[in-house]
Amino acid sequence: MLEKTDVKVLDKVVVRFSGDSGDGMQLAGNIFTNVSAGVGNQVSTFPDYPAEIRAPQGSLGGVSGFQVSVGAKVHTPGDKCDVLIAMNPAALKQNFKFLKPGGVIIVDIDSFKEADLRKALFTTDSPFEELGIKAQVVEVPVTSMTKAALADSGLDNKSVLKCRNIFALGLVCWLFDRPLESALHHLKKKFARKPAIFEANSKVIEAGYNYGHNIHASVSTYRIETSQPRPGVYTDINGNTATAWGLIMASEKSGRPLFLGSYPITPATDILHELAKRKDLGVKAIQMEDEIAGVCSAIGASFAGNLAVTSTSGPGLALKSEGIGLAVMAELPLVVIDVQRGGPSTGLPTKTEQTDLMQALYGRNGESPLAVVAAATPADCFTMAFEAARIAIEHMTPVILLTDAFIGNGSGAWRVPEADEFPAIKVREVGPDMIASGWRPYLRDQMSKARYWAIPGTEGATHRLGGLEKDAVTGAISNDPANHERMVLIRREKIARIADDIPLLEVQGDPGADTLLIGWGGTYGHLMTATDELNAAGTPVALAHFRYINPLPANALETIRRYKRVIVAELNTGMFADYLQSKLPGVEILRINKIQGQPFSVTEIVDQVKQFTDK
Repeated sequence: MLEKTDVKVLDKVVVRFSGDSGDGMQLAGNIFTNVSAGVGNQVSTFPDYPAEIRAPQGSLGGVSGFQVSVGAKVHTPGDKCDVLIAMNPAALKQNFKFLKPGGVIIVDIDSFKEADLRKALFTTDSPFEELGIKAQVVEVPVTSMTKAALADSGLDNKSVLKCRNIFALGLVCWLFDRPLESALHHLKKKFARKPAIFEANSKVIEAGYNYGHNIHASVSTYRIETSQPRPGVYTDINGNTATAWGLIMASEKSGRPLFLGSYPITPATDILHELAKRKDLGVKAIQMEDEIAGVCSAIGASFAGNLAVTSTSGPGLALKSEGIGLAVMAELPLVVIDVQRGGPSTGLPTKTEQTDLMQALYGRNGESPLAVVAAATPADCFTMAFEAARIAIEHMTPVILLTDAFIGNGSGAWRVPEADEFPAIKVREVGPDMIASGWRPYLRDQMSKARYWAIPGTEGATHRLGGLEKDAVTGAISNDPANHERMVLIRREKIARIADDIPLLEVQGDPGADTLLIGWGGTYGHLMTATDELNAAGTPVALAHFRYINPLPANALETIRRYKRVIVAELNTGMFADYLQSKLPGVEILRINKIQGQPFSVTEIVDQVKQFTDK
């Protein structure tokens, strides 16, 4: 084996795969991520899909990217990459701005012909000079090497070209000293039903890996430090899959069968796909004809005693609003998952934002309070899906779980939990003793104010639920003004009391700081990394990150008031800042906002916090 020269030792490294939307960049990136997680690296990914569906091949609008950071203390996919793989000129043009100074660009030089350059709107035949790129450029004949490796495979030309991404993956595995055996394992799993395709890809990945040895003197290689993870079984998981698995855990812990009524919508559809696979666990997942049918089928399932869920994104949440109001009025447990994307209307379906917060809090007619929670990372989607289901069942209320496209599609290393790490979910079910003592539909637990769940088929528990106001005692339809006000206030109090059943707000960072950085949901990784960098550079900052939005943790407002300077960073125009401001009169809340369909960069947050603290 040839010795590697110019080896860079890094605590973390960032790789960005880019090419046409049909070039398999997501697959190559996912396998590299899984292999890295398997050797003990922390990982964080950012799949950057094109907004257009199958834009013309080689065009700027059709570029697909996948960025991954691997190493120790990884919280984000990284602001910029150490290595950029560009499978064509359009991918180079769209992504070179993400490369760190002195980084490495690997290009498929076979795809840099004159026609390819013109498709990417280059005006000269020297794309690197035209873009002013100063980096280590490695021109690799990926296409011709792939064809040579598969010359005797019997595959047609189209199938051969589909293996180009795996050649690039093999080269990257060599560059970062990743075990080829692990990559082959993931390829075999991916193509288990297509042995000929697996054999072809196994030849190609080895060809790419071996090619790396032959260019060992012309490019920097990297050794990545690993952290000591908590013992256990780890896997790479994206947020949508984690959400689905968290719901399955909640079904197991509550003893209630899981039902999903949903309608496909980007970027939430994978939750439906994942749950549809789990018939072996008793999951019922039904694709309904529209968003309204999705929520209404879930409400019916909840009435029938199921852990009922509906999943969507922002436009679908708007369509579900009347149905959610019905669940508020009927006081039925319901989990509504909103994987947020750029809006309004159809907006930016493949891009991320946090712009549905006000819709989640207030987007229904009348007084319709419900619980709102948010996941912080891809792996945290498991925990918060479980929490959403627990709150829904134990407090007999709809719960909206906010994730977003960044963490829904992005992934991280996740330790598979043991069953006893999550508590049993207590179902407030109507029993024989309660019926014997005069049960009524709106009889409540005095601590939580939650009503009891009368599951159809329970003898003596015949009752009606619906969208018309009910009498607080008898459950009969009531138009009495005083009764209506009483029921409105009870429903509001019921949600407020959830604060006694959720964790207190924790503050990270410098305990002596007088500046508090606040975030919520999927921005956690960027804000945590920015907090660490600011403190390391001598700017004391603490971080409070919210996963429970309504109600807020019981100590939240008191905690915020302790700080001299409060800064809220979010991917919208200031919705959470406005929400907090309404509860904190007299407290000045500074704001960091971004609405570009992209996550924050750590540099953006660091620079803006410094501007506030330097005044």
